[in-house]
Amino acid sequence: MAETKTQSFAFPDKKRTEPDDLDGDNLITVKKQMLSSVSTWEDPAAALAAARHEFGEHGGVNMSIEASATFTVMEPETLSRMFAGELGPDRDFFIYSRHFNPTVLNLSRQMAALEGTEAAYCTSSGMAAISSVLLHLVSSGDHVVASTALYGGTHALMTHFLPRACNITTTFVDVDDLEAVRNAIVHDRTKVLYFESIANPTLKVANIPELCRIAHDKGVKVVVDNTFAPMVVSPARLGVDVVVHSISKFISGGADIIAGAVCGPASLVNSMMDLHQGPLMILGPTMNAKVAFELSERIPHLGLRMKEHCHRALVFATRMKKLGLKVIYPGLEDHPQHTLLKSFANKDYGYGGLVCVDMETEEKANRLMHYLQNSTQFGFMAVSLGYYETLLSCSGSSTSSEMNTQEKELAGISPGLVRISVGYIGTLEQKWSQLEKALSRMQDSGSLNKY
Repeated sequence: MAETKTQSFAFPDKKRTEPDDLDGDNLITVKKQMLSSVSTWEDPAAALAAARHEFGEHGGVNMSIEASATFTVMEPETLSRMFAGELGPDRDFFIYSRHFNPTVLNLSRQMAALEGTEAAYCTSSGMAAISSVLLHLVSSGDHVVASTALYGGTHALMTHFLPRACNITTTFVDVDDLEAVRNAIVHDRTKVLYFESIANPTLKVANIPELCRIAHDKGVKVVVDNTFAPMVVSPARLGVDVVVHSISKFISGGADIIAGAVCGPASLVNSMMDLHQGPLMILGPTMNAKVAFELSERIPHLGLRMKEHCHRALVFATRMKKLGLKVIYPGLEDHPQHTLLKSFANKDYGYGGLVCVDMETEEKANRLMHYLQNSTQFGFMAVSLGYYETLLSCSGSSTSSEMNTQEKELAGISPGLVRISVGYIGTLEQKWSQLEKALSRMQDSGSLNKY
């Protein structure tokens, strides 16, 4: 893909200057300042605190919302220089909000700090982020190796849309089998290894450092969806080339916004924004500035929210396991990848906010969810995750329904797998009491063996 001539869009350091106000030496200094927050990265919370704070136009502690679709310039020659790629957001020159917007830029800077990458670009949805990255890194006739355990929408993109529309094929493998991953990579054809840090919905944990080593040894880029583990895992620090997110989930936290992000090297983000062939420009996966403002006000609280999500998930998983339920949670010592996750998870953030309970059949799963919502008010039957309320879904018949029976079996998705996104509303003991009452009613109805 062609690279643009523009500088990094991740961390612009000053308000608009006239095009000739910065000479070459000063521009180098500015660029070093733009990337300074990466070098001070310690953990996600520290990185977010170190990132530049954008104040409002009139001195407000919160930034202003730039709601404009288009932007003016002082001189006519400036516009042509912007379209030639000589001037860009790094020096506060904006063309059109489909390309980039100052408010979205601020959120992108926060996302880059969160993931410890040089740059980021925020999109209208998680699928927009995933699609844009794949369409940028993979061309017609190329090949992707991906995990069998993926979000259903991503699986459908790779299984149906990309082969039909783009002549891009995917081989799905169990990423736990490192030799299978190695063997699936086709010389000169495979461009991307794609997986999720913690898989949806099986909660398998990928061996990120080793998978990166295998891919990079063969010249393959690694793209990881970190939606399930913001703050918990930092894939870019483990060798991943591009990190994608559905911001709609934990990062938003309110179940009211659809958004996504691409986090990676500044050169990648710049080339994805190329005016002539960059998917972030040409395909228009644009985030609204008002949405970006909302999200930028929530990210500072993400660490606190994630700690409570993860704490309650561990407590509930531990207690449910003691009751004899078949519980899947990476924080439990008997989880197959518990030690692996512990070895690279960011300290003090826990093991994720999702717990799975395998009820074996869809009928039992539905009955449990019915009691949890309609009898004891433990949570809501709804897709998505990361909400302050607990959300319940039977993955096989909902968020993984795009997969056929064989594909679900290969991914390890049981027909009765209940995915629980553990919320933090109410007290922990209050919510545990509601969960216990639902289990008791299941037992009384004969749908659950005595525990």
